[in-house]
Amino acid sequence: MTTQTDTAGSVTAVYKVSGMSCGHCEGAVSGEISEIDGVSSVEAVASSGEVTVVSSAPLDEEAVRAAVDEAGFELAGRA
Repeated sequence: MTTQTDTAGSVTAVYKVSGMSCGHCEGAVSGEISEIDGVSSVEAVASSGEVTVVSSAPLDEEAVRAAVDEAGFELAGRA
């Protein structure tokens, strides 16, 4: 599990998402996760299946799972 608290008080977490294969997939996942309260940055990389999320506080994994599901993909867990 990768979670770190940055000096500015933000939290960075890396998740594994299965099924992403292109830039459109990255955008769909990033768009849904960015709607979660407190999220300030999302970077999805289809080639690795990793999504890096920066937020003001640790996120509820079920909220992330629901967002990824809404985008049409599956959250495999934390990277």
